[in-house]
Amino acid sequence: MNSMERKRFRHLRLWAPILLLWSLASVLHAQDQQPDGEDADTAMIESAPTDVEPGTLAELLPLLAKSNLRERAQLADAIATAGHPRSAAVLAALLKGQLHSIPDDPPRVVIVSAVGNDPDVVDAATGEPLGRASGVDSKRIPVNNLMRRQLRTLIARASLDVADPAAREAAVRELMGSDIDDDVRRLLMERAAVEDNATVREALVTAVALAKLGNEDPLVRIEAIRNLEGSLLSEARASLARIAANDPDPSVRKVAASALQSVQARVNFYRFLENVFFGLSLGSVLLLAAIGLAITFGVMGVINMAHGELIMLGAYTTWGIQQLLPGYIDISVLIAIPAAFLVAGTVGVAIERGVIRFLYGRPLETLLATFGLSLILQQTVRSLFSPLNRSVSSPSWMSGSLQINPVLSITYNRLYILIFGLMVFAALVTVLKRTDMGLKLRAVSQNRTMSRAVGVRASWVDALTFGLGAGIAGVAGVALSQLTNVGPNLGQAYIIDSFLVVVFGGVGNLWGTLVGAMGLGIVNKFLEPYAGAVLAKIVVLVLVILFIQKRPRGLFPQKGRAAEG
Repeated sequence: MNSMERKRFRHLRLWAPILLLWSLASVLHAQDQQPDGEDADTAMIESAPTDVEPGTLAELLPLLAKSNLRERAQLADAIATAGHPRSAAVLAALLKGQLHSIPDDPPRVVIVSAVGNDPDVVDAATGEPLGRASGVDSKRIPVNNLMRRQLRTLIARASLDVADPAAREAAVRELMGSDIDDDVRRLLMERAAVEDNATVREALVTAVALAKLGNEDPLVRIEAIRNLEGSLLSEARASLARIAANDPDPSVRKVAASALQSVQARVNFYRFLENVFFGLSLGSVLLLAAIGLAITFGVMGVINMAHGELIMLGAYTTWGIQQLLPGYIDISVLIAIPAAFLVAGTVGVAIERGVIRFLYGRPLETLLATFGLSLILQQTVRSLFSPLNRSVSSPSWMSGSLQINPVLSITYNRLYILIFGLMVFAALVTVLKRTDMGLKLRAVSQNRTMSRAVGVRASWVDALTFGLGAGIAGVAGVALSQLTNVGPNLGQAYIIDSFLVVVFGGVGNLWGTLVGAMGLGIVNKFLEPYAGAVLAKIVVLVLVILFIQKRPRGLFPQKGRAAEG
């Protein structure tokens, strides 16, 4: 190295630290002046153009496909305020990275499902299926971290703008499971103040209170707990239990434990009401199954072991009506009610005229004869329709449930069957009390000899009475077809319960049958959670046997042929 090079090297060593310090200072100054990371995203979004015109979803989506990150935030806001039913779904897909664009003129925006290796593709604006992702040339529309936070707020706004209260409640419940920032919380509070649906309003208040549970101030957490004290939502109960067990502040834990106890008391009350309803619904099924037997067994003194098969015939009639009218499911059940009554009633009259009328006064012989008839009917159905169970479709108006509150719901099919059972009972009582046939039936049941002396044809009254009881059994089969599959053994599950109801309520007394059916149904439902379904039936059977030991004629004894025998 010559002298000139050594001199340059000494100058470089002298100026190098100064240049390095100057460069570092410049970088730090630039960082102070220019945002970095999420701040850069903020600046990018804040500097986005604000002249995006409001439009429909179909108009905004092609713009979204061609936009850059600066424009995308404004377009997302416009989509949220477009008022389209699919706005929330589009924004949710954008947030999850499932929103793609297909190069076209104009570009087409699609949603690519996240399910499977070859997911489905649907049109973002219409929801129309477009096939599989492997057959579509698309490119994902990206978002940054700050825009993801913005999208959560926009999704909440778009979801809360829909007209369906159930959809609004579902949107709020979904927000409960995610982190709610200040913007979303303010939006929820504003919506709670103007919400006209009580269920949605409760969900909104609960969501805001759940968000406040994470506040560092104990007073704010206590206020949130006070707001949650009246909520029956499962999210509120879970959060109260967590705060009562783990909150660092003892006063907050105490308030949370008290609120949780209050909420649990309300939950237990509604669970009790739910059990009562399910007990009444089971009782209505027992009532329908037993009310026909109350006539044939209680009035005529005939132990009809084929009663279950008459129920089964009614259920198969319902299935047959649906096979004949496949396009009229909603009214097929209504058509099946009189049809099942006629089918089962006709078979009942045939049984009475062909077998039972020769066995009056000999109950054990009627038991054996009708047991043989039950086997014949079962085998006939197996030969005609095969031994496989048949499924009966429920009409749309019997599907779903009536949601009274988050812990109490009533299924429509059981509610309608309960109402139907009471209607059948009222109709039968009216027939027996207000019609000429009912008068003759009561006369024959109380004194057959005297009724014959005044001109009543007791033999035809017996046939019509047996046919009436059989027809009501067929109607019971229509109701049971909405709760279980139809098969040859359907009636066997209810024959013993039917006899229990008739004997417990009082032989020959319809009001006793009603009280007995509802009482046994409620007792069964309250015993099942503790003893199980099978053991609960055994306990009920033992209780009925013990009751009959004290009151052999049942709850409401009635005078007549069966009682005198």
